[in-house]
Amino acid sequence: MKTKTVLLAALAMALTFGQPMAAETLAERRIVVTGEGNVQAAPDLAVITLGVSKEAREAGAAMRAVSDDMAQVIDALRSAGIAPEDLQTRQISLHPLWSKGGSYDSGERRKITGFSASNTLSLRVRDLDQLGAVLDQVLQAGANQFQGLRFDVADKAALKDAMRQAAVQDAMHKATLLAEAAGVELGPVREIIDRTDGGGRPMMAMEMARSGDMPIEAGELSFSHSVEVIFDLLMPADE
Repeated sequence: MKTKTVLLAALAMALTFGQPMAAETLAERRIVVTGEGNVQAAPDLAVITLGVSKEAREAGAAMRAVSDDMAQVIDALRSAGIAPEDLQTRQISLHPLWSKGGSYDSGERRKITGFSASNTLSLRVRDLDQLGAVLDQVLQAGANQFQGLRFDVADKAALKDAMRQAAVQDAMHKATLLAEAAGVELGPVREIIDRTDGGGRPMMAMEMARSGDMPIEAGELSFSHSVEVIFDLLMPADE
């Protein structure tokens, strides 16, 4: 009777602890791959960051000069067809201007000789055919700072769908090749992790100079998206 009880207890322990060990072994039979999806698209939007900077002996005078010129720039942009929702003030700043001063031995102290004020504006141009003319108009209106130009696509929803599909297909292709090379069979998808997308061109910095309409080529943008896919691997014994 005692022997039978011991055997039953041993069998219960085997059933209790045996299943997790098998599951753990099975969980190790996986492959993790990263799929990349790339899409090219023609831009239909330009984002420009520009501004006005002025210097004066008094702080108030510097700010008034900047405000007057920026008001003219905004009027010019609205006249060019830029919608109010496509205009946004990014930064307004005021800094003192200091004299060069002398050396430490001379005992001379630096003094404030004036003030520099600036107002930075970000705008979206949705008609790229008018981009050169818009830039020329804001130059004539008083803009003297140009902090960058970048191209973009207004509606990325369709692009993101295409990138995700391409990324998953790329992951499937990579996983199949790796499984075949290892002599195992690719099992079902266990998990898909959606990664962030990227793309677009870096902002271009330029010096502002009065001229005719600027020749600008929008070119083509490249966007990318990645996914991480985890597959089970089936060994010959699993069939």
